[in-house]
Parts: sequence; C-alpha cells; structure tokens
Amino acid sequence: MEMSELLSIVVERGASDLHLTVGKPPVLRVDGALDVLDFEPLTGDDTQTLMKSITSASHQQRLQEKGGADFGFAFGDLARFRVSVFKEKGQIGLALRQIPSKLLTFEEIGLPPTIKELLYRPRGLILVTGPTGCGKTTTLATMVDFINRERDCHIITVEDPIEYYHEHRKSVVTQRELGVDVPSFSEAIIRGLRQDPDVILVGEMRDLATMQAAITAAETGHLVFATLHTTGAARTVDRIIDAFPTEQQEQVRMQVSVSILAIVSQLLLTKAEGRGRIAAFEIMVATPAIQNLIRERKTYNIPSAIETGAKYGMKTLDQYLYELYQRKLITYEDLMSRSYDPAAIQAKLEG
Repeated sequence: MEMSELLSIVVERGASDLHLTVGKPPVLRVDGALDVLDFEPLTGDDTQTLMKSITSASHQQRLQEKGGADFGFAFGDLARFRVSVFKEKGQIGLALRQIPSKLLTFEEIGLPPTIKELLYRPRGLILVTGPTGCGKTTTLATMVDFINRERDCHIITVEDPIEYYHEHRKSVVTQRELGVDVPSFSEAIIRGLRQDPDVILVGEMRDLATMQAAITAAETGHLVFATLHTTGAARTVDRIIDAFPTEQQEQVRMQVSVSILAIVSQLLLTKAEGRGRIAAFEIMVATPAIQNLIRERKTYNIPSAIETGAKYGMKTLDQYLYELYQRKLITYEDLMSRSYDPAAIQAKLEG
C-alpha cells in the first residue's frame, strides 16, 4: 500500500488521526473512536517504507539517534499532517494527526466573545490548556488569525512543528519551527524579544526556562499565548508556580497574578448523535479578585470565583458541560464522567 492511498482515506472519512504500527492493519480515529481499516496487518518493512515516503533525511537521522521525530507536511492541496515517527520494540511506528485546512471562527469553536476583547490587550498571558488532542492548537490558531485580521501587529509563533500556516494580513506573521529555525522555545522567546514583536505564541510551556521567558515577555509589554497539559484554571496556576524552585515561588506568584489575562481549559467530546466532535470550555478571566486569590495562595477558591463571574464571561467546565447536555449535544455519560463534581450536577438535574 502507498502512503497517498492511506492519506486519501483519512481525508475522505474525516479522520483526526492515522496509526501505523507493526502487527496491526492501519487504524483511523474517527469522532474519537478507533476504526481498523480492512487491510492486511503491517509488517516491519511496510512501516519502514511508509515512514521513508514522507520523512526527510534529517528527520530519519533524528529517528535513529533519538528514537523519534516530529514534523509537519502537506498532502498536496488536500490536507496538512503533523507526524510523529518513533521506534517501538525495534520497529518503526507512525502517528499522523490531520490538521484542518480551514481556520475556524470563534463561533465555530464555541468560544465566548469575552475572549475576543482580550485579544486587543497590549500585554499579558493567555493560556490554553487541556489534554493532548483536545484542540488547543486549533483554538490558538483561531486567536492568532483574529489578531492577524483585526490588528496591525508583529506576531511571532514558535511551534513544534508548525501546523497552521498564517498568511500576512493586517499583521506581519513570523512562524518559527523548533529544531528547524530555532533550538528551543525559551531561546526563541528571548531572541524574539529583539525582533520587535507585539504578540508571541509559544507552542508549549514544557520546561522552567520557557515558563520564565513567557512570563517575562508578558510582563514587559507583549501579548503572549501558550499551552499547558493541565485541566482547570486553578491547577494551571499551581502547576506554573510549583515548577519553580521554592525560593522563587513567591516572586513568580506575584508575576503570574499581574501578567495573567485568561486561562481557557478545554476538552473535546463526541457529539450525542455519535458524529462529529464538540469542545467544552472552562473560561477564567483574571479579575482583580482572581489576581488576589493567586497572590494570597488561595487558588483553590478560583473555581467558585469563576462560577460567580458570569458577567465577565467566565464559566466553569461543569457549567459548560451542563449547558451542552441541556442542549442535547452531549450524552449523560460524558456529562458525568468529564465533570469535576458529578454529585452537584446530579443534584442540579434532579432539582
């Protein structure tokens, strides 16, 4: 089989992912569920050949040296893919994620208008958080696209790999890829501050140096976007502060309380009718009350501040899930399994 044949099936069926692993036929992920294709199980030679058909010499070398490589590539005009090639039990495996070719609008994603207002702010930190594969990159791409169309800015993105390509519109967009254009996220932010940026997007805050650089950039007059693999606003704040050595935590707590603008936590759920996915959000906007909770080490009170902050466009994940269920967009099972406080939701349903 040819890689082009498999990728055509991925596009045709609207799959989000393609998994190629030795001993099993190719597997798609469609609407969150795995779907095994009607092919023979793959051999080591098959996955080796399929890998070589899309992987550059430099990434093949990285695979040999490090045991894995990530990159993006275009499948003609049909789609773009983010690829992870890796070794497993001495064989080659691949996971390909289809990147939607069209940038979505705020309305299509389901983000509230409150977030749009924050995108006009001259400085601060906006975090998009959630588990792998929940659509964080898509949400960030929508925000960057909005700024690109509405404001005259210099936007710098640092990604691993670049997924969505942004054309220059009202803004100038500089997109840098980790391992190709720059060695690390932290290095890219520090160097980027000398490139006259207004907006900086950091693909992932995966280490201390990157967190420090992002917080500093937000403090020094830049609008900074970043992602973290956390769920919920309170846990996200704690995760950032706890990443620093004990003697620095008090100072970082102050910095975060001043620089944070919003935290958007998201999950991706299968729609109730079984076709298509829908996002659920928790939206925290940094009001003076929330900044105070961060400063005073009372992040455990953030969820109740979000719950009562509807006039600022805030919403807890449980409120959002409850609304989706009321609109018959998600199942009862998803409502209960994904909520933080299923007992409170059950009481609400019965009340």
